[in-house]
Amino acid sequence: MRTFIFGTDWWSDCDDAVALKILCNAHKKGEITLAGIAINACMEYSVASVDGFLAKEGINSVPIGIDLEATDFSGVGPYQKRLSQYAVRYKKNEDAENAVRLYRKILASAAEKVEIIEVGFLNVFASLLESEPDLISEKSGIELVKEKVSHIWVMAGKWDENGGKEHNFCNNHRSRKAARIFCEKCPARVTFLGFEIGVDVISGQHLSDGVLKDVLTDHRSENGRSSWDPMTAALALAGEPEKAGYSVVKGTARVDEADGSNFFRENENGLHRFVKRNFPAEYYSDIINLLIE
Repeated sequence: MRTFIFGTDWWSDCDDAVALKILCNAHKKGEITLAGIAINACMEYSVASVDGFLAKEGINSVPIGIDLEATDFSGVGPYQKRLSQYAVRYKKNEDAENAVRLYRKILASAAEKVEIIEVGFLNVFASLLESEPDLISEKSGIELVKEKVSHIWVMAGKWDENGGKEHNFCNNHRSRKAARIFCEKCPARVTFLGFEIGVDVISGQHLSDGVLKDVLTDHRSENGRSSWDPMTAALALAGEPEKAGYSVVKGTARVDEADGSNFFRENENGLHRFVKRNFPAEYYSDIINLLIE
């Protein structure tokens, strides 16, 4: 069975929750193991709201970590306070483990390689890459990732143009620096799904009730929302882009720390690739809407 760690900003947009719903459904069906959730942006109800979402989904064993220092991202969380009332295990951010420590624990103890889905900012993962050996593992972060991570699925960047700019890379200096470190140092294979892929793919519009409907309503997206994060989750679950309706461009990605702009140099042997859609938007909307039922 494939094992995943989910990294999310869980911040001002609601597509993170749609992605988590997809992963919760797959976890409950026994299709995957969701081994942990790492929150890479910090606001008042971050951890409690994720725990509340999991509780409403009937999941009470997935550990949550957070970067408590990541309080400098712009945006307001519209749905987190409502979700926090359902929290069972984590009532406040300080109840959760440090996100880098959580990553290191999961990777160090993994019997087989795991996959990572990152749909927020990359500061936690960059800090993991720069982490030193400790009591959890005698290996550095780069060594752990190289040994224990088979693939990383990332929603970030704008890959239809060199010099493109996208929120998850560009938000602030923390995100820009982290994106640069990630692209330069990550030893695992990476698939990027960019802004241009999900902006016109609308999902969640047919939900009638449930916790995800509440999230979309609080976000004022009861008629659906762009599907960047759920498309990344669905892509990861498919395992191969071609199975999910994409073609790929292989090579090496680079992010300019000064402004967060992204660049790509094509190379068949590169560790990086980004996806391109093969079908109209409705094709992917239908997939997402089925996965969140």
